[in-house]
Amino acid sequence: MHLSQVDLNLFVVLEAIYREGNITRAGQQLNLTQPAISHALKRLRDLLQDPLFVRQGAHMVPTPFTRNMIDQVRQALQILETNLSQSRNFVPEDTRRNFNLSLWEYAEGLILPSLLRRLKDASPGMSITTSRIKRRDIETELASGSVDLAIEIPMTVSDRIRHKWLLNEAFVVVARPGHPAFKKKDKLDLDAYLAQRHIQVSSRRQGPSLIDIELSRRGLRRQVFLRSQHNHTACLVVSNTDMLLTLPERHAQLLNTNSASAGPMYRVYPFPLPAPRLEAHLYWHESVENDPANRWLREEIERVLAPVARTLSNAGKVRG
Repeated sequence: MHLSQVDLNLFVVLEAIYREGNITRAGQQLNLTQPAISHALKRLRDLLQDPLFVRQGAHMVPTPFTRNMIDQVRQALQILETNLSQSRNFVPEDTRRNFNLSLWEYAEGLILPSLLRRLKDASPGMSITTSRIKRRDIETELASGSVDLAIEIPMTVSDRIRHKWLLNEAFVVVARPGHPAFKKKDKLDLDAYLAQRHIQVSSRRQGPSLIDIELSRRGLRRQVFLRSQHNHTACLVVSNTDMLLTLPERHAQLLNTNSASAGPMYRVYPFPLPAPRLEAHLYWHESVENDPANRWLREEIERVLAPVARTLSNAGKVRG
């Protein structure tokens, strides 16, 4: 017998009959008619292939089979009732829930430090697990509940997936201090940009980036000599070579700040063309639209990013 064949309401009836010892009183407790209780009991008898109760006058005496399983039934019903109550009355301070988030490297670095700092006080029992789900699989993972929230670039999804804008960020270019192409100028022009060797960061083995698509649209092409999986690694390469890296502005700032003890790894220049900005959305499934815990975490992520969104407007000068 598979659980999908079982109507869990039948076990609510079973527990009420066991507790009251009488079908009529069980019906009164559950606000059901006596025929409805009797019908539910018959269904459960057929399903479990046991009489479950034997009538002795007006009293329903449980069979050994029923006595053996009643504690487990009550425990299961109590767990279910408690979880449903907690879902309706979500208290961040009391939750012990783990959330699974699909984030890429930049989103992790941008969100997690501040988010975990907030959770330490607001919801100390909440835990976070992150992974990077392929974009084509995100809708399936959200629908199955394997992933609670995802942060990704705009993508095509069905009406069952909700999403909200989070970021719209300019790209910048980073180069090591003392780069020979920029010794006598503080501005990166297009010719200088195209003349250098470049690093492209991608989790894919092939395919153009937003920057390459924009250059191609203008009949231009840059020289990509390294395709790396991680921006941190790419920045280390930049700091030790004459290669350039183009990445979101805030990510460039974060990576440079993380190396502050040893001095900035690189200088930051505005991208030399009007180009598409990096846009990111927060995605969730319609089934958790009104889930208090999920909604609370979505709001916390938005609060974490609000100060970031206000500071992403100063890419017009060289930094570092």
